[in-house]
Amino acid sequence: QVQLEESGGGLVQTGESLTLSCAASERTFIHIAMAWFRQAPGKERELVSSINWNGNSTYYEDSVKGRFTISRDKDKKTVYLQMNSLKVEDTAVYYCAAGRFPALRGDLYTYWGQGTQVTVSS
Repeated sequence: QVQLEESGGGLVQTGESLTLSCAASERTFIHIAMAWFRQAPGKERELVSSINWNGNSTYYEDSVKGRFTISRDKDKKTVYLQMNSLKVEDTAVYYCAAGRFPALRGDLYTYWGQGTQVTVSS
């Protein structure tokens, strides 16, 4: 069983940065793909970024390309989402997810964290 715990959310202003962290509870972390999803009020959950098991393949949703960076530290069993140049439209609850392979669909991820709120004010 993999347990995921997100941290690092908060309230920032437009243009500022935040780094989200997602700590996994199992050693199997090193063999699984990780992703960050987000869900804004009244909107569907969307994939923001994903990373494969060894970190050499990543995916970014178009609106965050060039601003967000996903990375993972196998020793710390943690995946990060560095978010720069934040915009009001980035406001959402951000969820960490783990699955066997990187995927675009949320239902293909087996484990989910509880979410962390990111609010960007203008």
